[in-house]
Amino acid sequence: MPFRSTLALVAHDAKKDAMVAFAQRNEEKLGAFDLVATGTTGGRIADACPSLTVKRLKSGPLGGDQQLGALIAEGDLNGLFFFVDPLSPMPHDVDVKALMRLALVYDMPMALNLSTAEILLRSARLTGLKTSSETPEIGVLDT
Repeated sequence: MPFRSTLALVAHDAKKDAMVAFAQRNEEKLGAFDLVATGTTGGRIADACPSLTVKRLKSGPLGGDQQLGALIAEGDLNGLFFFVDPLSPMPHDVDVKALMRLALVYDMPMALNLSTAEILLRSARLTGLKTSSETPEIGVLDT
């Protein structure tokens, strides 16, 4: 049975405007996916793009990054769009690093800036629909 792929949309404070603009430009394409986002980012996207349904998680520093990490580990997330601000200090930097680490461990398509996000959204890897038999099984890593 087909189901919709799920994408996560996250942005640091200095990148929220860029994420909202990205969502507005790509509203029709993003409509083919189930969307989750951290608190403020999700609210801003939902306000700017009324045709999109965005499930809002907690704010990143309040647990939203961990919620996204759990979705990755459970195989319930198919792509991560995380507009990172490399020039501002982040009090929850360890949470951000943990989220990125999980995305790497589980071979999650991940865009950390606008250019990569535009390319990834056009990628055949993110089709919008897939069947449950296409969900990859992730094994335990050898360390």
